[in-house]
Amino acid sequence: FIITMLATFSTGVIDGLDGLSAGVLATIFAAYGGIAFFQGQIDLAAFSAVIIGSLLAFLWFNIPPARFYMGETGILGLTTTLTVVAFLTKSVIVLPIIAFVPAVEAASVIIQLASKRLRGKKVFLIAPLHHHFEAKGWPAYKVTMRFWVASVVFAVIGMVVALIGT
Repeated sequence: FIITMLATFSTGVIDGLDGLSAGVLATIFAAYGGIAFFQGQIDLAAFSAVIIGSLLAFLWFNIPPARFYMGETGILGLTTTLTVVAFLTKSVIVLPIIAFVPAVEAASVIIQLASKRLRGKKVFLIAPLHHHFEAKGWPAYKVTMRFWVASVVFAVIGMVVALIGT
């Protein structure tokens, strides 16, 4: 549990653009809410829906220019909650699929640090990955929207894989 929670918390690097982390996490919680619902865990599905609602309310005020920031405190609470929900639905195995976007974000930081130490060269212009795309000239809203779309696609794939496996 602790290793999974730490790995999930490491995906907190996604909190760097207005609305990015909240939109992606809302999608992830929606997938786990769907899994819980189809498993008959209505209370857990309702809890996930409450989290989604709070993230959507946060997004209302986080559209650029942001008036509130999630920060490490918000990410810690949400990623810890996500870990608990993944364990309660017995769907931890599909967490890397459902949370593919944050996992890639965390991997980009690890790859960047390892490459700088071992080869002395950077792989990305800047890590995490969403800042790399910004450095390439993408506006922040384009990065955010594309990451949201990718998050929805992988959340649906992960949810289908989890439901087929049960």
